[in-house]
Amino acid sequence: MKKRAAYLVVLVAIVGTVVFSSFKNSETAPISNGYTIGDEATDFKLKDVDGSMVSLADYKDAKGFIVIFTCNTCPFAVASEDRIIALDEKYNSKGYPVIAINPNDPKVQPDDTYELMQEKAEEKEFNFPYLYDAKDKIYAAYGATKTPHVYLLQKENGKNIVKYIGAIDDNVRDAAGVKEQFLANAIEELLAGKEVTVKETKAIGCSVKV
Repeated sequence: MKKRAAYLVVLVAIVGTVVFSSFKNSETAPISNGYTIGDEATDFKLKDVDGSMVSLADYKDAKGFIVIFTCNTCPFAVASEDRIIALDEKYNSKGYPVIAINPNDPKVQPDDTYELMQEKAEEKEFNFPYLYDAKDKIYAAYGATKTPHVYLLQKENGKNIVKYIGAIDDNVRDAAGVKEQFLANAIEELLAGKEVTVKETKAIGCSVKV
């Protein structure tokens, strides 16, 4: 009986320790997989293909930002390039510039090196920053899992608030087949002083290579 009682005491102590440890760890462990609508998005300072360092704070007159995580290699990202260029051409002057960020680690995806990003930007004549995120992991803070993956931000009281997350439109494979322009619609609603109707859609693309 004494041995059994001692065994139970030890068992209870072990279980208690495990439970306490789990509870303690749960308090310190991340509870978010990135931003949700209404969150404040962090600023960053990342290297552009021209060698300069770019942050959202540089854009003093911007009303918001079209932050797009994209890359050189993913077929879905490549299929979106002309659409991204067109978005910046249309909305930069209206206060919503495109900020493109490559989240892929070139050690995992060798065709996404900084040098090849420079070649891509020159070849496609990107009219927006194309930033290198191999070390800073900004994509993780935002919760981007695909390329392309869009985060539409709006400046509110000095903060960059997330207003839309997801896809550029409803046909990432074929621009000619697009019926719903989710991102453009959201920007137009913000410009009109309205609340965004479709706040989230599913980002379709290649997984971020890290």
